[in-house]
Amino acid sequence: MERPTMSIHRLDIGKKHAPLVLLAPAVLFFSLFIAYPIVSSLLLSFQISEAGQTSFVGFDNYIRLFQDPLFYEAMKNTLIIGVIQTPSVIILGLLTATLLNSGLIKLENFFRLTYFTPAVTSLVGASVIFLLLLNQENGLINFLLGLVGIDSIGWLNTPFWAKVSIILQGTWRWTGYNMVIILAGLQSISKDLYEAASIDGATKIRQFFSITIPQLRPVLLFCLIMSTIGSFQLFDEPYILTSGGPVNATTTITMYLYENGFQFFDFEYASAIAYVLVGFIALLTYVQFKLGGDKN
Repeated sequence: MERPTMSIHRLDIGKKHAPLVLLAPAVLFFSLFIAYPIVSSLLLSFQISEAGQTSFVGFDNYIRLFQDPLFYEAMKNTLIIGVIQTPSVIILGLLTATLLNSGLIKLENFFRLTYFTPAVTSLVGASVIFLLLLNQENGLINFLLGLVGIDSIGWLNTPFWAKVSIILQGTWRWTGYNMVIILAGLQSISKDLYEAASIDGATKIRQFFSITIPQLRPVLLFCLIMSTIGSFQLFDEPYILTSGGPVNATTTITMYLYENGFQFFDFEYASAIAYVLVGFIALLTYVQFKLGGDKN
């Protein structure tokens, strides 16, 4: 009579600890590949390596960073590209989503897939295509411009046009991504609101600004935050198209981080750059939440 009791007791213990057993792989994975690298890189940013010896130097790497003119140049380039590209992808995504949701265009699913495809296209492959299109001597864009009498443009060879090229590729890639998110938000808005507004005599434009935009506020805020974070993580496009040139005109903050960490092997300084970038993004996201969030 004792053995069944012991068996039931053991079964109860197994059920009690089953959640811990099931969570253990995820916790182990998180600890090894996320938590440990975060803590390790943070500690690394307060150290310096000399002659193979690592020593604690406090905030020296951060002081060096804020005295580094190349850091400010990279941050300025990142801000310029982000300030232009982020509103562009959201406005174009909003207009495209509104047009597809209006019912005026047939084959909505086809166009949705077409516009979203760049977001899942390989960044390397897309950058190589743009590299061929924007080639000053043999590129298709300059060839078409020549047909209408416009001189060839040094898309990748001059500071201004190099930035324009990066912005064009980013806008092409992320407009469809924002369009799909905004389109989902549009389809969740009750049609009763529009019917009531129509009865009151509101025009389509008035409905757009008085109903659509306010109802999409959380969605647009999400797109704004994600697009802003993405602009500060810009790396592949400038790395492949311009290699950060000409004359550091398209060197972004993540490219500068990469150069210090994996070309100069100054991992301590690169870690300091990374944490300053994280702090700046966190501050900017907080400001966006305060300005664009629900004040109620």
